Order: sequence, then C-alpha cells, then structure tokens
Amino acid sequence: MTEIQNRKKSGTVFKRHFVAAAFVPLFIAYLYYLPPFPWFFALLLLAMMTALWEFYAMYRVTAVLRIPGVLLGGVLFYLFCHHPPLLMNGFFITLFLLMLIRLFSAKTPSGSMTEMGPLGMGLLYVGGFLGFQWLLRMEAGMEYIFLLYASVWLADSGAFYMGTYLGRNKLYPSVSPNKTWEGAAGSVLGGVLGAVVIKTVFAMDGMSLAAATGTGVIMGIAALLGDLIESMFKRDAGVKDSGMFIPGHGGILDKLDGLLAAGPVLYLVVRYL
Repeated sequence: MTEIQNRKKSGTVFKRHFVAAAFVPLFIAYLYYLPPFPWFFALLLLAMMTALWEFYAMYRVTAVLRIPGVLLGGVLFYLFCHHPPLLMNGFFITLFLLMLIRLFSAKTPSGSMTEMGPLGMGLLYVGGFLGFQWLLRMEAGMEYIFLLYASVWLADSGAFYMGTYLGRNKLYPSVSPNKTWEGAAGSVLGGVLGAVVIKTVFAMDGMSLAAATGTGVIMGIAALLGDLIESMFKRDAGVKDSGMFIPGHGGILDKLDGLLAAGPVLYLVVRYL
C-alpha cells in the first residue's frame, strides 16, 4: 500500500470518527427522550425525502418529475406509517399523477420508461423499506430501534475496518470492487456485537443471549446485502456516492443503505420469530 493510499484511508477514518463523535450522542438523546410522534416520525420523514431526492438525482430524473416525486413520496410515507389502509389507493394516485406529469411535460414519449422506472422504484425502495422502522418502533418498542441502529452501524464499521486492513479476497467485484469476504465477516461480527450490547444495556428479558446473537448475525448479513443493493444501483447509475451530505460518509442514502434492508428484516424477525 502506497503512502498516498495510507493518507487517504487515514483521512477517511478521521472524518468518520469526527462525524460519529459529534452526531451519535445527540442522536441517542433524540431517540431516548423525545416521543416517537412527531419527533421520530419527523426524522424518518426528513431522511426519507432527502434519500429519495438523492436516488432520483443519481438516476438523473428531471426536476419536473423529481420534485413532485419526492413530495408525493412524503405523502405516501405518512400513509404507510399512520393510515396503512389508504396506502394502496395513495400509491395508485401517486403513480397516475407522475405518469400524467410525464405525459404532458415532455414533447416525446421516448425515454418515458427510463424516467418512470426510477420514480416507482425509489418510492418502494426508499420510502417503503424505511417505513418499517416506524412499525418497529411502535409495535416492538424503542429498544429494538436502538438494536437496529447499533447492529447496522457496528456492522458497517466492522466491514470497513476488517475490509480495509485485512481484506484480501473479493466478495462481489462486479457490484462493489472494494468489498471482501473479510469485510463481510466483520459485518457479521459487528452486527452480533451491536445486538448483544443493546440486549444487555436495555435488559431485554424477552430476548435470550442466543437469540440476540442470532439476531445480530441476521442484522450483519442484512446490512451487508443492503450495502450491496445500493452499490448495484450506484454502479448502474454511474456514480460513486449518492451525494455529499455528510463529510467522509457520502449522501444520506449511503448511510441508510444497510438500514433500508435490515429494518424490514428485523421487523419480520421480531414479529414472526
């Protein structure tokens, strides 16, 4: 490894630690002391709309479709969280309106599917997947939100450090050239550590140590798969990061990728297992 590469990695590590040190304590206090509505919901809504904007920008969706897509995505997210019986009607109306906007705003039908495809996928991938965190918070409890975040964040850190310093064997180079099997192992270990720590801190008597360990393994795998899914989209779109919202971390979508996959998985695990 060259001296320049070492300096780049050191700079990335410093930015990660600096942002985490400033953000994580405030985030923990925000979740712990404030009621879920409106505060947690507002945080999810803001994150969802920002990530959806980045997803549309990544696929170069025109502003005439991107702006109503994000606004209508916010309405759908509200329905998902607070009025689920109205969600299907809302989704139909949203897609119908977006198709009408595309129909009358462009002079040619050429490229209509290229533009409409990311619009629909963004609503499902970003808005739909993120909405499971609200269900998890309201149906399972605050401690499971902390378990989700701790597991995914430590999985991400474990993958980063083990992949950076021990990685030798490529995991899926056509989708994510830098990911390794060693990093994947770090993701699983980080997921387990996060789940066990939260189970211990919150004295979750309904979850045994074995169950916490198993849940952590699932979280580590889900976080890794979520990262790979976003990498697939980014390589397809021809971009390195979804945005530059957070120094050293990329965009909001880059930070949500593991959570987008792990949130629904944890919800299903808690509800059915």
